[in-house]
Amino acid sequence: MKKLKKHFKINSSRYYLYLEIKHFAENINSGSLVLDAGAGDAPYKELFKDINYHSTDFGKVNKIYAPCTYICDLVSIPIRSNSYDAIIFTQVLEHVPEPELVLKELFRILKPGGIMFFTSPLFFSEHEIPYDFYRYTKFGLNYLFDKVGFSIERINWLEGYFGTLSYQYKRESRDLPYLPMQFSNKLVFYLIAPFLLIHKILAFILSILFYKLDRYYKYTNSGYPKNYLAIVKK
Repeated sequence: MKKLKKHFKINSSRYYLYLEIKHFAENINSGSLVLDAGAGDAPYKELFKDINYHSTDFGKVNKIYAPCTYICDLVSIPIRSNSYDAIIFTQVLEHVPEPELVLKELFRILKPGGIMFFTSPLFFSEHEIPYDFYRYTKFGLNYLFDKVGFSIERINWLEGYFGTLSYQYKRESRDLPYLPMQFSNKLVFYLIAPFLLIHKILAFILSILFYKLDRYYKYTNSGYPKNYLAIVKK
């Protein structure tokens, strides 16, 4: 948990993701074989201490990676079929150009009756450029999982609508222009810059408020999530 505290700052998605993966890990039998597909810096490895944890990534983005069991493209994983009891596949599907092929490959290496933990964004800015291709609705995910052959146990919001609002306000506080060099028309700058600066400050305060609201009250009756979570079986 200590390793992940930095992710929780104004980010309820990370908070809920950690809790969900922790619950998922606690329900996997000791000695099971688990693959973290697209593991990156493997932030959830610590939750699988009593489980045989493997990881894979392609390692092409300019970021920190943890040592991987396999360095490969997810459409062709050098593992025999029906090998893994469980798979973690979180915040990765948006980064692969052929999502159906990747899901087919994960289906192949999962044992019959095996289970996969999955998350992907519906609403998120472009990241890990240029490897950022898609965003997914609940209906798109249902279609892909069903087409590949997965049995869907549940698909639901990862965080609540307050978490989505927190993210939107956080982006506003960071991205709204307010400096002279950001405007080609200086008259426009002098007219609206004070308003934009005030809005940036207010947006930052609101991002913290909605982050705290989302952690203590996960509202899902209206609005839309930032991410979807799914549990699927082979």
